[in-house]
Amino acid sequence: MASYDIGIIGGGPGGYVAALRASQLGLRTALFERDRVGGVCLNWGCIPSKALLKNAEVVNLVREAEAWGISAENVSFDLGAAVDRSRAVVEKIVSGVEGLLKDANVDVIKGSAALGGPKTVTADGVRHEVKNIVIASGTGSRNLPGLVPDGRVVLSSKDAVVLRKTPARAVVIGAGPVGVEFGHLWASYGSKVTIVELLDAIVPLEDPDVSRALRRSFEARGIECRTGTKVESVQVNGDVARVSLSADGKQETLEADAVLIAIGFVPNTQPLNLESANVQTQRGFIGIDDRMRTNVAGVYAIGDVTGKLPLAHVASQQGVIAAEAIAGRQTPVLDYVQMPRATFSEPQVGSIGYTEKQAKEAGYAVKTGRFPLTALGRAVAVAETEGFIKVVADEPTGQVLGIHMIGHGVNDLLGEASMVSLLEATTVELGFAVHAHPTLPEALKEAALAVTGEAIHIAHRRAARPSPSEGVSTR
Repeated sequence: MASYDIGIIGGGPGGYVAALRASQLGLRTALFERDRVGGVCLNWGCIPSKALLKNAEVVNLVREAEAWGISAENVSFDLGAAVDRSRAVVEKIVSGVEGLLKDANVDVIKGSAALGGPKTVTADGVRHEVKNIVIASGTGSRNLPGLVPDGRVVLSSKDAVVLRKTPARAVVIGAGPVGVEFGHLWASYGSKVTIVELLDAIVPLEDPDVSRALRRSFEARGIECRTGTKVESVQVNGDVARVSLSADGKQETLEADAVLIAIGFVPNTQPLNLESANVQTQRGFIGIDDRMRTNVAGVYAIGDVTGKLPLAHVASQQGVIAAEAIAGRQTPVLDYVQMPRATFSEPQVGSIGYTEKQAKEAGYAVKTGRFPLTALGRAVAVAETEGFIKVVADEPTGQVLGIHMIGHGVNDLLGEASMVSLLEATTVELGFAVHAHPTLPEALKEAALAVTGEAIHIAHRRAARPSPSEGVSTR
């Protein structure tokens, strides 16, 4: 029976990063993974879907070739070829991570792992002594009651990422990042897409201004968005699904060749035998403190299984903190409000921090600034003027509380947005920072200046000059 300083259950973006950091810190490390390392993100989620979305970008560009002075005839678009490219991308990246783990002397142990107590991990019946356990088992797709994906007509996101034939009619249930990304992808390849969302907005966790703008953009492309709508049932007959909907007391049935269930995730804790170590959960998610510690000494948890914020980059940072905590280092506290969030539809949606509404609810005196991409030289030059950047600030201090963006390529601005948040920058500081011209980040600078009415490249409404009758001198 092998003995390790740290045993990590799950090799996704949280688990493998924790393993690499633990190895850097001199800890003997085992990483338990039943499949290939990389988890859902690298194998079935973030990476392959972004590869497919790049194909969609090219497809849409080719469709608009004439606007660029390019003539093209008899052009066809093959979703299967895009899937092949995405799988090749996955193989390259996952192989790279496997190489990193090997070079770091991390023992990758194949098998379904579970706890055998607070100091033991079993994998396929083999016991391993571990001084510390990090649970990074992630989540699985949530299904509608009584509806299980069949991989043919009713699809999970994992099914959708390898779907080789474009569905003529697609219904997407759920308008979060996964739903709108696949809605955009399939519409780009010619599908008639309907997105159904129980809440009153698509991408409902984003700033309402952004949500409305994305809906307008989608509907202009023919993507139908049904918000405030409940899915009552899905009946499959052969290769066709009948999706029954209800909204405002009215019933309707849609027919579809593909139905994607994208309504969220459930924690992968059931097979972990957590009770053997008395690890506490709430709604299946594992509770943690700021150093990723559970209620049991020596047992940590990171990533989606904690229910904190189900994003790959959050899991990775939690993995670093867990490894450093185990090594006895001081660790910073993660602010889950000030975390970058990215949706890679077209237009893209990117955000960090408080929405305007959330900032007001938190007690801030809020002032906002907004800069349209129609006024940005770079956006006009590359013919990508759809969207805007909105800055939410604390009026008394000018501190930036949130940044919300929609437009082509805006997620590449999230790195700067993260630094603004980390350094608690003000709109004056962000507005003073010199940005190269012509570039997309200039829009961040202008949006910050717009908070105080000082953006250069948009007109501002001037206050009316008071009249003498109001008792103010006009001399």
